[in-house]
Amino acid sequence: MNQLGDFNLCLKAGGQYCLTYVDIKLSESEYDTLNNVYSLVHAHHAFRSTLDDPGHRVPRFSSLHWAVCVPKSCTPKDVEQSLANKANSLSSGTGLKPTVKVAPEMCQVASDGSLPTSTKIVGAIFLLLFVTIAVATAVDYFFNNQEPKSLAMELLLAFSLVKNCKKLFSLAVPEDDISSVHGVRCLNAIMLYLAHKSMATFYNPYTNRTIMTETLGKPWTVIARAASLYTDPFIMMSGLLTSYSLGKQYMQTKTINVPREVTSRVMRLIPTLVGLILFCTFILPHLGSGPQWPLVVNHHAELCKQYWWRNVLFIHNYFGFKNMCLTHTHHIGIDTQLFLVSPIFIYLIYKWPRQGLITLLSIASLSTVLRFYTVYAKQLNLYVYFGYPVSQMFNSADYTYILPTHRATVYIMGIILGYILRNTGRNVNIKKGHLTLGWFIAVCMLYQSIVQPSKMGDRFYVYDRMDAANYSAFAPITWCIFFSWIIFTSYTGNGGFLSQLASLRIFQVTTRLSYTFYLTQFPVFFYNVGRMRHSDYYRFFILIDFYEIVSVILASIVLTLTIEMPFQNIRTLLIKRPKSIKQKPLTDKVLAKVH
Repeated sequence: MNQLGDFNLCLKAGGQYCLTYVDIKLSESEYDTLNNVYSLVHAHHAFRSTLDDPGHRVPRFSSLHWAVCVPKSCTPKDVEQSLANKANSLSSGTGLKPTVKVAPEMCQVASDGSLPTSTKIVGAIFLLLFVTIAVATAVDYFFNNQEPKSLAMELLLAFSLVKNCKKLFSLAVPEDDISSVHGVRCLNAIMLYLAHKSMATFYNPYTNRTIMTETLGKPWTVIARAASLYTDPFIMMSGLLTSYSLGKQYMQTKTINVPREVTSRVMRLIPTLVGLILFCTFILPHLGSGPQWPLVVNHHAELCKQYWWRNVLFIHNYFGFKNMCLTHTHHIGIDTQLFLVSPIFIYLIYKWPRQGLITLLSIASLSTVLRFYTVYAKQLNLYVYFGYPVSQMFNSADYTYILPTHRATVYIMGIILGYILRNTGRNVNIKKGHLTLGWFIAVCMLYQSIVQPSKMGDRFYVYDRMDAANYSAFAPITWCIFFSWIIFTSYTGNGGFLSQLASLRIFQVTTRLSYTFYLTQFPVFFYNVGRMRHSDYYRFFILIDFYEIVSVILASIVLTLTIEMPFQNIRTLLIKRPKSIKQKPLTDKVLAKVH
C-alpha cells in the first residue's frame, strides 16, 4: 500500500521526489465479490480517510502512498494527470475506482542549503539565550557566595544551570504539598504518551500493517484508544491545586489577588510555549528531510507562521484542529480559560459553602449534559474505534474535546476536591468499613472508565452513538473519581499501597518536567515520522521506542532548564518576591562577610 521509493537517490540524481496519494474505491457491482480482499488491502479500515482530510495531524490511512521520481520540470499537476491516466488504465474493468492527488508541497527537490532570514534571526535569539545561560552558570559557580545580590544579578542567576539543575532534580517536598498528585500526574502522562505514540505509528509504512491492525483490535488496546481520557485528570488536578492555593489565600485575606495570579500564570506558560513555537516554526524544518517531512513538519510550521498569535492569547482551541498551530497545545488554552473563571468558583464555595457547592454541581451537570447531547446529536465519538472516519475525529475534537464548556465538569470536581482537602485537613481517621466501601466504589469507577468501553475497540464493533455519548459524558467523571479517591485518602493519612506509591518523592521531578514533556513529544514524533525513508516491520513493542523516549525526556529537560525554569525564577523575583527582600538592608553579619 505504501511505497516510499528511494528518497535520497532521487534528490541526488537531480530529480523531483513526489509522494502521491491514491484512493481506491470499490464499485457497488463488485462489492460482494471483492469486499473481503478490499478490507484486507485497507488493513480492516483501522481509520477511514479521504483525500480531502487533513493529513498533518491524523494520517490518511485509507490512501495508498506511492512515491515517484520525475524531472524537476514536471509540475505536481503533470504528475497527478499522468498517474491518474495510468491508474485508470490499470483498473479498467476491475470494478475499482482510483482517485489520484498530488499536493504541491509533497513534491521535493534537493535543498540548496541556504537558510531564510527569519531562521537566522530566531537562531540568533536562541544563541543569545544559550550565551546568557553560560554566563549565568559561570557567575553562579564562581561568584555565588557574594552577598547581598542586586536585582540585576538575581535576574542573571535565574538562568544558571547550577541553580536550575538543583531545583529540577531536588527530591524535597514543598510545604503544604499534596504529594499523591505527582504520581497521578506521572501515570496519566505516560498513558497519554503511549496513546499519542500509537497515533504517530500509523504514519509509518509497515510491510505487515494488516497484522498490526488485527493486533490493535484486542481489548487491551483501550489503553491507546481512550487517549482523550488521560487529559481529564490534568484538568481536574489543575482545578484542585488552584482551589487549594487560592482557597488558602482567601481564608487568610478574604480576597483573591486575581491580577497577580493571572499575570503569574501567563508568565509561567508563555515563555516555554513561545520558545517551542519559535523552534518548531523556524528551526525544526531545517533539521531534516524525508518523504513525509513537508506534511508533518513543514505544514505545522506554516500554520504557526499564520496563527501563532492565537496560541499566545490562549484562544487557539476555538479555531479547530485543522488550522491550529501545534494542535497538541489545545490543552493549555482549555486550562487557562478555566483558570480565568476559577476565582468565581472558589469565591462561591468558600464564601457560601452550601449555595456554592450547589451552584458548582449545577454547572458541572450542565457541562456533562452538553457533552452527551453534542456527541449524540452530531454522531461524534471520543473513543478511537475501528473504522473511525478521520472527518468524525476532527469534528469530535472541534465540537466537544477542545472546548472548556465541555471540559468544565472535571475542573469543577477539582475545585470541590481542593475545598474538601483544605477544610478536612490531614491525619483524619476514617473507619475501616468506610475505607473499604470507598475503595470498592473507586475500583468500580475505574472499571466503568476503562474496561466497560473496551468493547468499542473490537474490530467488528459497529458505531453506536449512545455508546459514544455515554462514554463522552461519564467516562471522564468516573476516571477522575478514581484518582480523586487516591488523592483524598493519601492526603488525609488513610492511603494504602496505591496512595503511597503515588506519593513517592521521585514524582516531584516528573511533575517539574510534565509541562515540557507534554509539549515536546509530538515534535519528536513528527521529526522521526518525517525522516522515515523505508518500510518497517510492526512488532508488539514498537510503541516503546527506547531512543524516542530518551529523546523526548532529554528535550523536556533541555526546554525546562533553558526556558521554563529561568522564566519561573524571573516570575518569582518580579511578582512573588516580598518587597522587603528587594531592598534588604546590610546586617552586621553580611557586612562581616563582605569585609
